[in-house]
Amino acid sequence: MRSKKMTGGLERAPHRSLLQALGLTREEMDRPLIGVVNAHNEVVPGHIHLNTLADAVKAGIRMAGGTPMEFPVIGVCDGLAMNHEGMHFSLVSREIIADSIEVMATAHPFDGLVFIPNCDKSVPGMLMAMLRMNIPSVLVSGGPMFAGSARGKGADLITVFEAVGKAKRGQMDQAELDELECKACPGCGSCAGMFTANSMNCLSETIGLALPGNGSIPAPTAERIRLAKHAGMRVMDLLAKGIKPRDIVTEKSVHNAVTLDMALGCSTNTVLHLPAIFHEAGLDLTLDIFNQVSRATPNLCKLSPAGTHHLEDLHAAGGIPAVMTELVKKNLLHLDVLTVTGKTLGENLADLKAAVTDHEVIRPIDKPYSVEGGIAVLYGNLAPDGCVVKQSAVAPEMMKRTATARVFDSEETASKAILDGKIKAGDAVVIRYEGPRGGPGMREMLTPTSVISGMGLGSDVALITDGRFSGGTRGAAIGHVSPEAAAGGTIAYVREGDQIEIDIPARRISLLVDDSELEARRKSMPLVRKEIISPLLRRYARQVTSAAQGAVLSAE
Repeated sequence: MRSKKMTGGLERAPHRSLLQALGLTREEMDRPLIGVVNAHNEVVPGHIHLNTLADAVKAGIRMAGGTPMEFPVIGVCDGLAMNHEGMHFSLVSREIIADSIEVMATAHPFDGLVFIPNCDKSVPGMLMAMLRMNIPSVLVSGGPMFAGSARGKGADLITVFEAVGKAKRGQMDQAELDELECKACPGCGSCAGMFTANSMNCLSETIGLALPGNGSIPAPTAERIRLAKHAGMRVMDLLAKGIKPRDIVTEKSVHNAVTLDMALGCSTNTVLHLPAIFHEAGLDLTLDIFNQVSRATPNLCKLSPAGTHHLEDLHAAGGIPAVMTELVKKNLLHLDVLTVTGKTLGENLADLKAAVTDHEVIRPIDKPYSVEGGIAVLYGNLAPDGCVVKQSAVAPEMMKRTATARVFDSEETASKAILDGKIKAGDAVVIRYEGPRGGPGMREMLTPTSVISGMGLGSDVALITDGRFSGGTRGAAIGHVSPEAAAGGTIAYVREGDQIEIDIPARRISLLVDDSELEARRKSMPLVRKEIISPLLRRYARQVTSAAQGAVLSAE
């Protein structure tokens, strides 16, 4: 056992003395030591209840003969960090989470790990650490929030963001906005739609690193507590069988993850996180695979923001296993991949007798919402290395459009212009210098996209950025433009009034400016260099790679 580096032999008497100071007995030291990575804090609604789940995980570990040892990691609420300087630190936190777990689990050599994340960066950060450490591990998330309700209509956080635009245009009064604010987020859990946190929690289940139910069981339920106990027991079984994360994560499981991503209509942020996660396993996930799989995978679900359903509806309809049973009908999944149950994906589905119970929430494979998956990667002279759009949330009239560029060098200036009514139908709001390096930190653009929708422009205005979008974004929101402006990408040389051709079905995005003019602009238009005050952000900007590579940090 790894933990014997810390507990075994005569020369480890000082180490055992320190463990005795924790109240551990020699019997507990002789058992496998299991690190319990808990992202609990009193800031993030998705994390406020994680201590309850940590207690359940520890109970499961003890029931199975192990000794749990809990330690914390940070977590950022993207909603609270939105549209101010805090958002510079959100994506950065993913790397800090992974690194801090490596520190704790190497300095204190645990025999196994159970990871308890929930929100946007804690899930991919923990999965990155899991694959990097490669010791027996299970992930069990905090689960989704229940949807809210206001004036007889379903609501979630995105409803409130979009309501700001409605209030601005006089479509909603202050009293209604106040009521919505109070009722949209009724309690603990990750925000109720298929936003980034829930996307990653569902895909963790699909990859095989979390137990069935991880993605959809609502947060404040006894079922979620039972799942956490089972996660604690499962890690002990994985330890006994010698099954490690990299035994589970293979090229086949990568394909399964992207397939479910397309069927569910997940957040565009999965295109940022999946390459970073699989990079830790030595697997190369290029943007091309998203288009290849999307072409072959029908979109079976339209959860908020693409539709009106929420995660609780998906769970009631059979959850992720039910979605997978539909995909199996067209042989779209590899069923022979291993999972943390110790069984293959096919065996899990057979044991669960998974089936769809509501074909409005999970469409039959032969009657999908669309014949292609939820995400598309576009290429062209504006994005030679690619950019990403959640096509399942784009209005039909915006799937193919030539728009007039309205150019902004920051999210704040763009948001002000939108709120001041300066953006009109037919415009393409271009927000640049918000990429991984140029932001720095690749801020999410939920405020401008939600205000565009709230002001009734979602079917008439595109938003194009080298930054990224919240999983709650809908409309023709095209992000991750690569290379980014700060790296000298074409987006740095777009001018006010340029025409941009968007053709999502053809996977094309083009700046309608000839090559000679672009070359002249490259020589005459200097790149914007932002002053970066934070030492952390300065280091990050120097080390971060392109969004097309998952915005991982360079090892150089």
